[in-house]
Amino acid sequence: MWIDPYPGRFPALSDVLVRRPKCGDMARGIPAWLTVVKPKALPIEPLPFSEVVNCLLWGDVELAVDRFADSSTVLGIGKPTALALRLLSKRAFISSFYDAMDDYPAFYKGWSRHAMAKRERKTAGRVSRVLTSSSALRDRLAYLARDVRLVLNACAAERMPEVPEARPLNEEQPLVIGYLGTIAHWFDWELVVTLANSHPETTIRLIGPMYVRPPIPLPDNVRPEPALPHPEALRAMRQFDVGLIPFKKDTLTASVDPIKFYEYRALGLPVLSSAFGEMSSRGEDQGVYLIDRNSNMTDIVNQALAHRTSPDNTAQFRKENSWESRFNQAGVFVL
Repeated sequence: MWIDPYPGRFPALSDVLVRRPKCGDMARGIPAWLTVVKPKALPIEPLPFSEVVNCLLWGDVELAVDRFADSSTVLGIGKPTALALRLLSKRAFISSFYDAMDDYPAFYKGWSRHAMAKRERKTAGRVSRVLTSSSALRDRLAYLARDVRLVLNACAAERMPEVPEARPLNEEQPLVIGYLGTIAHWFDWELVVTLANSHPETTIRLIGPMYVRPPIPLPDNVRPEPALPHPEALRAMRQFDVGLIPFKKDTLTASVDPIKFYEYRALGLPVLSSAFGEMSSRGEDQGVYLIDRNSNMTDIVNQALAHRTSPDNTAQFRKENSWESRFNQAGVFVL
């Protein structure tokens, strides 16, 4: 059973002005083994009395959970919410875990941030185990729970296309540095512009929903493109020569282990990245090149463009960084 998340903050003007991309995978239908529950909730959760109001809308959700759960059911919480804490208090589960994938309070401001931090502390303190997707999250949550484990992100290796051959170097064909993902306030536009100006003959493709506009004019070789469903996104990434992750270094990104890193490397692509979060410890990894605005951009980018990963190394990377491998590490079902 999957319970959809609901708004955990007050509404913002951007919620109305920016249309979020549709999930292409859901359009293919929900598998027979999965029950999806969509709770109703007013966007007032930061307020102290919000649970008193919203719990009046959760009767059907709690009834569905009561019917579904038995003595072998595990409760997993992916986002700290009042509903999650309410279900956790039922103690109808054999065990529970909090899957901390981001520094959730850092996504919010003001009272919303305070309320989210409080819910996260309660969640971490009550579950059987906390799983963290980055070293920074593990260190931040270690004192809140008795069992905190580092389980890095991964990629859906079984959905990847066949392992590509090492790319031939074709100096006559324009080279492409590509980014695929959300473009929001953590996106470092200045770094992208510096990169583009250092290699004006190289095309830089930015594919994904854009929630913040570039604060400065973009060079002609930078090409923003709309978001794509995941299968089309994989095909687009296969057209890249280098994968790009240009994130700012701040409180939010300090806790991030980007899934796009795993997808780039699982396609045999070298990676150009700023030194944020978990990426900051990968500077010596094969095919990873860290940059900032003061880097010798020309030399580093040339090294990345010249890098070749053998099919055997790509296949081994997929095996070691699949979600199956991560679930085996997590051990959440044997507590």
